[in-house]
Amino acid sequence: MALEISPEILQAKQRFGIIGNSQPLLAAVSRAMQVAPIDLSVLINGESGAGKEFFPQIIHNYSPRKHKKYIAVNCGAIPEGTIDSELFGHEKGAFTGAISSRKGYFEEADGGTIFLDEVAELPLTTQARLLRVLESGEFIKVGSSEVQKTNIRVVAATNVNMQKAVAEGRFREDLYYRLSTIYIAVPPLRDRGDDILLLARKFSKDFAERYRMPAVEFDDTAKTAMMTYRWPGNVRQLKNVVEQISLFEAGHKLSAAEMMEYLPDAGHEYAPAVSAERVSYDYEKEREVIFKMLFEMRNEIAKLHEAIGHHGKADSAYDNGFRSIKDLQKSLPQNILSPHVPAGSGYESSHAEEIVHAVEPAEEIAAMSLEDTERETIRRALERNGGRRKQTADELKISERTLYRKIKEYNLE
Repeated sequence: MALEISPEILQAKQRFGIIGNSQPLLAAVSRAMQVAPIDLSVLINGESGAGKEFFPQIIHNYSPRKHKKYIAVNCGAIPEGTIDSELFGHEKGAFTGAISSRKGYFEEADGGTIFLDEVAELPLTTQARLLRVLESGEFIKVGSSEVQKTNIRVVAATNVNMQKAVAEGRFREDLYYRLSTIYIAVPPLRDRGDDILLLARKFSKDFAERYRMPAVEFDDTAKTAMMTYRWPGNVRQLKNVVEQISLFEAGHKLSAAEMMEYLPDAGHEYAPAVSAERVSYDYEKEREVIFKMLFEMRNEIAKLHEAIGHHGKADSAYDNGFRSIKDLQKSLPQNILSPHVPAGSGYESSHAEEIVHAVEPAEEIAAMSLEDTERETIRRALERNGGRRKQTADELKISERTLYRKIKEYNLE
């Protein structure tokens, strides 16, 4: 049954900047507004980046406590040794560095609402203290024996499966039931349908207005790509991706192929652990590194040649340096140029010769400019990757856009 968007829900969405009309989202907003006037503890569950932080604000602002303090605490960001002090306060001299008494969040927010984000990260000892606050409103400061009272509403949130955490002994069962008097599930972005496109358009428009740039657009294939992607980072990831696109593709209408460049691990298949069959890949990369290193040495020698003016000596040093590579290879362990190749495999000997051959001072290498070296490096990388540009760009640690430009510039089509 479709949930009708009431004027109250529409007002809450506008007030807190909530974008989307999917049924799971509207149901969560409606549930938060319904429980807001009733002074019960609420547990909000949802994946990281799904927007859980909006719901405690709705609950507080639509409750009788709205004129009192609202304090949000990220339990996962506070070290275990100081969490009790942060939440409940401490007395002067309670521990090293406690040079004065301090109020905790439960005392500061008296009469208001405290939002405990990532509540599953609380240590068990702190969980016991929190349970006492929920049951009786009582707490004791660190280093004190005096019981204090607080009138506070607790809204908690987590991305953890709490029932599993309870079963594993990581979270107190009695505290779990106290916190989850009312339970609100925040849907992941992938379950929100057309909300993905609404959010993408909103983020694109906001970025364009903020930086006075032409807004990016998405064609039908790009929209389909966004709708079918899983968005493991949820709304936070979508915002990050759209802002990247808005910067680098300003004024452009993206296709699915261009869109997928900005989606990490889209269609990614995890490879097995490195095996003997993949050793050649390591060897190729190392050979390329050696090639670049030797070319840089040649440039340094050329600079030295100019600086001291001894042409004969510089040329001789350059020639001797390269001729000595074969002698060096004979004198070193066979796998020194490719340390990932297992010794005694029969592989290292033949390929050590190949490395030497690849970096010998042939006339075309000796005369190469920096542009020539870049062209040769890209050409070799393309060959190794069978012409696949994405893999080539990843290997060279450059963007595909830069690779496309270099391929065109060096006529490597």
